[in-house]
Amino acid sequence: MNPEDLKYSEEHEWLRMEGGTAVIGITHFAQDSLGDVVFVELPDVGSDVEQFEKMGEIESVKAVSDLYCPVGGRVVEVNDSLNDSPELVNDSPYEEGWMIKVEVSDGSEIDRLMSASEYGALVEAES
Repeated sequence: MNPEDLKYSEEHEWLRMEGGTAVIGITHFAQDSLGDVVFVELPDVGSDVEQFEKMGEIESVKAVSDLYCPVGGRVVEVNDSLNDSPELVNDSPYEEGWMIKVEVSDGSEIDRLMSASEYGALVEAES
């Protein structure tokens, strides 16, 4: 269920590298736990984010939760589609529901993230 080509954080964010840019979103498990997403607050393009630090908030019909960045760097793109269609996070968490793209400042930070199998074990333990 968790795509093999992604890296994962303990806070249930995923990361896919495209050259030196990380595409970031939340996992299927996270969106399923949240329920219907109604609003996503993301950082501005050009802002700096730090690994495992808060990068925004996500609001669902159940709760408001913090979003944490799995890698540090500069935000180069934000998925503006989520402003009008936050449900994309539920419908397509790994594709259309991506959140931000970050120009990675320290590639070694990616090594601190989990593989799909490691993340699967974490989710199983939390279920």
